[in-house]
Amino acid sequence: MDTTTHSSSTPTPTPTPTTTTTTSTSSLLNPKMNPNTPSRTIYSDRFIPSRSSSNFALFDLTPPSTSSSSNPSSDDSNSAYKTLLRAALFGPEFAAPLNRNKFSKSLQFSPLNSNIFKFKSETRRSLYSLSPFVFDDEFKGVSPPPVKAPRKVPRSPYKVLDAPALQDDFYLNLVDWSSQNVLAVGLGNCVYLWHASSSKVVKLCDLGLDDSICSVGWAQRGTHLAIGTSNGKLQIWDASRCKKVRTMEGHRLRVGALAWSSSILSTGSRDKSILHRDIRSQEDFVSKLSGHKSEVCGLKWSYDNRELASGGNDNRLFVWNQHSTQPVLKYCEHTAAVKAIAWSPHLHGLLASGGGTADRCIRFWNTTTNSHVSCMDTGSQVCNLVWSKNVNEIVSTHGYSQNQIIVWKYPTMSKLATLTGHTYRVLYLAISPDGQTIVTGAGDETLRFWNVFPSPRSQNSGSKIGASSLGRTQIR
Repeated sequence: MDTTTHSSSTPTPTPTPTTTTTTSTSSLLNPKMNPNTPSRTIYSDRFIPSRSSSNFALFDLTPPSTSSSSNPSSDDSNSAYKTLLRAALFGPEFAAPLNRNKFSKSLQFSPLNSNIFKFKSETRRSLYSLSPFVFDDEFKGVSPPPVKAPRKVPRSPYKVLDAPALQDDFYLNLVDWSSQNVLAVGLGNCVYLWHASSSKVVKLCDLGLDDSICSVGWAQRGTHLAIGTSNGKLQIWDASRCKKVRTMEGHRLRVGALAWSSSILSTGSRDKSILHRDIRSQEDFVSKLSGHKSEVCGLKWSYDNRELASGGNDNRLFVWNQHSTQPVLKYCEHTAAVKAIAWSPHLHGLLASGGGTADRCIRFWNTTTNSHVSCMDTGSQVCNLVWSKNVNEIVSTHGYSQNQIIVWKYPTMSKLATLTGHTYRVLYLAISPDGQTIVTGAGDETLRFWNVFPSPRSQNSGSKIGASSLGRTQIR
């Protein structure tokens, strides 16, 4: 049985919106519009502030002149608190008593800066102050702590060594400073050791007239020294006993770059190849890296020994991992040979590199994200880079045309000091084990020692390395 009921034939008209509906909706939003609806507070689940005007009554921060007239019983402590709070929120210019009209007009901000709370540079406030308030002339008797003076870098070397036959060759690496505080220098076909603690000089080896020194590099523990020669051979010496441990082959041309990673020694050659050598193995090398199209003149292992950076005369900077035989990262932005390479000890994956005469730039790379971070044109050929382990600063040595040494603050790359004195390209650079002193070498056949970095504990203490023997002596 069909139970559906049919409506009458005349359709019921649909009601149209009227003013009553609008009024009802408005009354729901604002009960005061409807006199029949009792006044009540409307609550919501969130608060959305309106910044169309600044309602300072919410803060109860009216000027003292106004508050005293409306509330004569306000005590002095409350007035002083409001004055201090008003100065902290809106600036010292609002701390003094003002009339209401002037106070209101002064708080009318432009449309571009309509927020109550403004950011401003606090040039007169110490970064080490624990107070949240601005100390100004309105608050007498309270002065900010004195600003610490910038560190001064001595502009002259504290020691100079004569180094006869120190080669003026951009592609060689003839100076290195061990963790045992011994400086190794390749002079012609000989290697000399200078003990920084005693200034004693020892002749380690003499290759004879048929060979010459192209590179020297200390193992991380500082007892074994690797020596690369112009005949493509590599010699390992025990410096504590002045005894040669072994001779390793594998390169066809001179070995100008060395880099240690624990028991692994990486060597770069003019034959364009890089060899990994394990000094515990009987083999001359355990792997060969190919990628550069010209001489390898720069090699550096990262501090965690996971990445090897190499620079070549092909203007390329490559990054290799522990197991790759091909570069995992390639950087081709330099326009001249890349000899200067340095890994940051402060930030993982931050790599600095410097280009030769046609480039003159120091570039920074993030090998973790494979990105170019920044570039600084130094105006001169970049020969070497070394990062301070005590502070976030880096030093560079330069050749054509200014032959200068520059200490940079990273990451701003502002110059802390420019050191001069060498009359030839500053081709060689090494840093002391305490991280305070650098030694530079040039074709003018001198080694110069500079105090450029602070100690780990104090930024004002001088280096103790070699400081007892000032003056000019000869390394052989």
